[in-house]
Amino acid sequence: MTKENPSQISIEQVAELSAQVIQEVEKAVVGKREVLNLMMAAFLSSGGHILLEDYPGLAKTLIANSFSRALGMEFKRIQFTPDLLPGDITGGYVFESDQNRFMLRKGPIFTHMLLADEINRASPKTQSALLEAMQEYQVTLEGETLSLPEPFIVIATQNPIEYEGTFPLPEAQLDRFMVKLSIGYPSPEEEDEILKRRAERKQDVVSLQAIISPETFLAMRAAVEGVYVDPDVRRYMVDLAAKSRNHRQVAVGVSPRGSLALLKLTRAWAAIQGRAFVIPDDVKQFIQPALSHRIILDPSLWDVRKSENSVVAEITQSVSVPVLKPENE
Repeated sequence: MTKENPSQISIEQVAELSAQVIQEVEKAVVGKREVLNLMMAAFLSSGGHILLEDYPGLAKTLIANSFSRALGMEFKRIQFTPDLLPGDITGGYVFESDQNRFMLRKGPIFTHMLLADEINRASPKTQSALLEAMQEYQVTLEGETLSLPEPFIVIATQNPIEYEGTFPLPEAQLDRFMVKLSIGYPSPEEEDEILKRRAERKQDVVSLQAIISPETFLAMRAAVEGVYVDPDVRRYMVDLAAKSRNHRQVAVGVSPRGSLALLKLTRAWAAIQGRAFVIPDDVKQFIQPALSHRIILDPSLWDVRKSENSVVAEITQSVSVPVLKPENE
């Protein structure tokens, strides 16, 4: 645990502590430095919920659990199934016969980091139970509003190959996720390292230490809010979102929540790099993760297998990149 004063954290300390957290997570996760850095930037952005879409067995749960331990946060996991009810997530009031009154039993959503595993397997009614929590950081039970712990981060996973019996996330809920990421298969060398570590460890569990506390994490978030964004860079984010709304192959473009996501993510990314200002390359880093899941393609493209990523790539190429003045670099 760090001994930093949580109320006073500089950008340099944000970069140093972020590097230490990533290094700790990499004791359990091999060869995914880029994804881990992107996830760390999302965590440091207010409202930084993450959607992980990839095949089974690619360490989605392991990454979420490892981050929670390195960040010193409480972690809970919900396995989403068709028979899961909203009350199974939020909790509710239960009659206690020995005390002759109703008692509140909080559900697993009352935690710092929540893993919503295979979120598209639950019914829309159950999926919507997360909406208020993800946006308002509170849960309403029997008319009583209860605040969630700070910080509160949702990491949801879904399998891209098994769609039978699933309920695709509605656009309103997809928009609540700051980024959509894929883990990807490891290289043969990385997979060999995974096997080597497991053989040497002689157990499945990897022991990780808490690098920071939730209080320090919140102070890091506060420090990120002070990162400077040049007006030209800010306009670059706006132009990307606006271009998506006018693209001939897009039925519904990126909402202002998408450009806000770029603003938050790029400031966090700059801080992780030890910079107190955002550069255009920071924006490029997050165009695909932050925007691809926020657009709806024209239905006529479904038969030509046009993907959101390819459309976002076209949008990126069509928007001119600002050139910062020397004094801002």
